[in-house]
Amino acid sequence: MQRLWFITNPHSGSATQEKCMALEAVFEERGLILAGRTRFPDDAVPDAAALDAAHVDTVVLFAGDGTINAALCALAGWDGAFLILPGGTMNMLAKMLHGDADPAEIVHAAHHASRRVAMPFVEAGPHRAFVGLIVGPAAHWGRAREAARAGRLSRLAGALRNAWRRTFGRGIRLRGVADMDRRYQAIFVAPAHGALQVNAIDARDWGAIAELGWTWLTGDWVAARAVTQRNAAEIEPYSSRPVLALFDGEPVTLAPGTVVRAGMTRPSFLATAGEGA
Repeated sequence: MQRLWFITNPHSGSATQEKCMALEAVFEERGLILAGRTRFPDDAVPDAAALDAAHVDTVVLFAGDGTINAALCALAGWDGAFLILPGGTMNMLAKMLHGDADPAEIVHAAHHASRRVAMPFVEAGPHRAFVGLIVGPAAHWGRAREAARAGRLSRLAGALRNAWRRTFGRGIRLRGVADMDRRYQAIFVAPAHGALQVNAIDARDWGAIAELGWTWLTGDWVAARAVTQRNAAEIEPYSSRPVLALFDGEPVTLAPGTVVRAGMTRPSFLATAGEGA
């Protein structure tokens, strides 16, 4: 890790301009060269050719899971390394790689660490999720969550009504998972090594629905009751209509018949959990 390209999102949960400047000071302290900087989404993610032309060996991502997802998908074929820093709200991918260390501690540790790891992902067509895929009626709670984060109260009220109405609807069915033959309000698919971890939520009563909505707005709706969990090689959300899905929180509409599979990256992620600084 010597020549860096720094990708941030000033709209993410904690990637403020002041914190970005503090991290750049850490880069300088460690003798690292900042070859380029991207402020997403105002700036486009650089392509592999631009990174190679700047002799970049590591892309540092200081943003939320959605921005990180966009950058990783755009650079899926690049041969360099990725350093994921917690700059969002949940920061699930950063926690997998670095535990609860703060961004500056991670940079210090990563400069010494040479350990690269591969990461599993969930794949549906051209879309990938490194933290998780949410599919089904309850995915509409994602729009309510984004409105709450942005402080748009009028938009939040409408999004909450829509999410509540859809969650009480017919639900979604799955193909490819044993003993999951009901209609579910939501399916959460987490990447695992060589498989998909499928969490199906069947919440029919008012209390379970309210809990589902609340835990989604606060971050961990898989912790809600009424969750059935199975592992599968692949799944197919069964619907005659397009289905709303969230890939690491980013909305995508999946066509009927889309198959969801497990995948694995090459060893390109710098991991510091358990490493010394």
